[in-house]
Amino acid sequence: MVWVLNGLSLTAAPLTNSVKPVALDIIDCTDEEFRDEKKGNLVYLAIKDKNICLFCADVQGKPTLQLKEKNIMDLYRQNKAEKPFLFFRNKEGSTSVFQSVAYPGWFIATSSTPKEPVILTQERGTNKKTNFYLDSDN
Repeated sequence: MVWVLNGLSLTAAPLTNSVKPVALDIIDCTDEEFRDEKKGNLVYLAIKDKNICLFCADVQGKPTLQLKEKNIMDLYRQNKAEKPFLFFRNKEGSTSVFQSVAYPGWFIATSSTPKEPVILTQERGTNKKTNFYLDSDN
């Protein structure tokens, strides 16, 4: 499965010739306030070549992954990190896992069902996939 951008939402789809997967910009956060080496590197995530960043918000009492029109470099240049936009990137073997800083224990995940949205979940190792292979430039 790859991530596909549909307006301001991300979905997962099988990789085929007709599917255009998104590429991510992954930028380290320089603010030390939320740093926790045990959880991974502190990063911002954005859709490459678009001013669209991933962030976490409470929607009807549940942490939810959303997209917001924002330049990732504006986040990077700020002296104080914006917690909803931060993720811990942890490497597990050849994959990366992204945990929300604003909602500890919640991870970016995809379903194994095509066209389902990319979400946040507390479930790991189920039908929700939380480990992602990234191209070498990430």
